[in-house]
Amino acid sequence: MNTTRTLRRAIATTALLTLGTVTAACGSDEGSEATDATASGGSGASGETVTLGIIPSWTDGLSTAHLWKNVLEDEGYQVEIEELAEAAPLYTGLARGDVDVYPSAWPEVTHASYMEEFGDSIEDLGTYYDNAKLTLAVPEYTDIDSIEDLQGNAEQFDGRIVGIEPGAGLTQVTQESVLPTYGLEGDYELVTSSTTAMLAELKSATEAEEDIVVTLWRPFWANSAFPVKDLEDPEGALGESEGLHALGREGFGEDFPEVAEMMGNATLTDEQYGALEDMVVNEYGQGREDEAVEAWLEENPEWLESLQG
Repeated sequence: MNTTRTLRRAIATTALLTLGTVTAACGSDEGSEATDATASGGSGASGETVTLGIIPSWTDGLSTAHLWKNVLEDEGYQVEIEELAEAAPLYTGLARGDVDVYPSAWPEVTHASYMEEFGDSIEDLGTYYDNAKLTLAVPEYTDIDSIEDLQGNAEQFDGRIVGIEPGAGLTQVTQESVLPTYGLEGDYELVTSSTTAMLAELKSATEAEEDIVVTLWRPFWANSAFPVKDLEDPEGALGESEGLHALGREGFGEDFPEVAEMMGNATLTDEQYGALEDMVVNEYGQGREDEAVEAWLEENPEWLESLQG
């Protein structure tokens, strides 16, 4: 038996019974119409399409997008996942209405510049995780513990800090804040390409027990998969911890009130998030994301209940 779907039916039945009680008490024709809509699938959801925008190499967005795909399709929505290469076109698409929801945005610090540019055309649907942070990391065996220790040790790292996509907020913060704050300009080059390329270099270096500096973030599965440690940031150049938000296009909450409410109610603990991302990225892998999410939901049935508020 699929316990996840069984739980969903139970939640839907409870909601239907509650609505029926209210309708009977009010005795209105409007209430009867609402009950009919709920019984037939819920607020006209059948056939409506929700487009989720992600950068697939950023696995927080990948994992949460497939999680919402599972939930929303079970509610009768059609879900499309739009893959974009970098943050700039994703925020542009969200502001233009080409994308309905960015399910795992970093608007408080990392993507603050995009929010300054596009925020008036974006709805903040809620914060699902509240302790995200940007980091610089080195292997556990590397004999430095702070970003300030990078100064004077450029040769140890071939003068390179291995980064991710050029348009990422982490790239901007590292280039414009970390390097000048710690006096690393001129001695280090921030090498950018993609998250995938950065992880490949990290894997190669740690397997050979070579020194390397990479840009990372938390939560992210790589922190557990590789023997790495965060460098201390005594000057706070990488910014404070921030929340991960679901962002919607302008008018999304009005067009999809049930979806907006669920996204506003959603939260993930460190344990829940870690298990979800590990299943999606590592245990099941590419092409089996939906299977991974279904397995995670069966292990975390209380999360579905929490969406009802």
